[in-house]
Amino acid sequence: MKKFIPLIAVLVVLAGCNQYEKTPSGVAYSITGGSKSKIKQGQIFKYNIEYRIAPKDSVFNTTFGHVPGFMQFDTSRISPHSFLELISKCGEGDKVDFSLSVDSLKKLGLLEYNQFFRKNDLIKGKMEILKVYKGEEDANNDYKKEMDDEQKREAKDLKDYATKKGLKVQELPSGVLVAVEQAGDTMRAAMGKTVRVFYKGYFTDGKVFDSNMGPNAQNKEPLVFQIGSGGVIPGLESGLAQFGKGGKGKILIPAMQAYGVTGQPPVIPAYSNLIFDVEVADVSLQAPPAPAPMAAPTPQPQPQKK
Repeated sequence: MKKFIPLIAVLVVLAGCNQYEKTPSGVAYSITGGSKSKIKQGQIFKYNIEYRIAPKDSVFNTTFGHVPGFMQFDTSRISPHSFLELISKCGEGDKVDFSLSVDSLKKLGLLEYNQFFRKNDLIKGKMEILKVYKGEEDANNDYKKEMDDEQKREAKDLKDYATKKGLKVQELPSGVLVAVEQAGDTMRAAMGKTVRVFYKGYFTDGKVFDSNMGPNAQNKEPLVFQIGSGGVIPGLESGLAQFGKGGKGKILIPAMQAYGVTGQPPVIPAYSNLIFDVEVADVSLQAPPAPAPMAAPTPQPQPQKK
């Protein structure tokens, strides 16, 4: 199998409910649909999956409404305490509710306790088997269609956002939208150039996920990296190429040019379109002193409502 989305990282168990069975590793599950033909070794299938976490039962990863997962079933690669234990029990059209224990995942070394994954918590999940394919060609064709549809959705959402905010944007070939407030010097942040940039990254709902500018920034040092080095997400690199030293503006990045199908859990959900306010402090030919990739974002403090 080639060109398929890597399986969403296994994470999370459903609170005790009637009629739930358990796998040997303790995954609680309930299957509805009654498909008579179950998925077998080597078959390719398409599925939607979603994970939710306490205390508010909030979704932190989902493919519903986006690109479904595509997988070739391999019984030799079934991870313990994951939805993979349920695949052989399912067929096309079946729906599954399941849950994973944070404590069990911790013991298996698959996660660490933190503010999102706490001791004794359960991560609830649901899955739907959309299609089981007869061959790889059919699966590849369907995957391509799903990817095309996702890119169209992301492009529409960002253009709608720009219109709502009254932004005058230019669209790059990558699908990134750039609103230039101040272009800066003529030497742009093009391939091979080293940039020093201040930024604020946030979602289309305005929630900030990372920033080194403004009063709430935890780190007020500029981000330093070389364009083309892969140190930051592709959409930010291509957007910054529209600016020189002293440049300011907004870069609107579709999910597939950001953290894509996996996101950066638990801070950035999968399929998240991102907005960056940027201020370019410098553009130079000099190589950066050391690699400085953008770290996984950390939650930013939000203003308290009075």
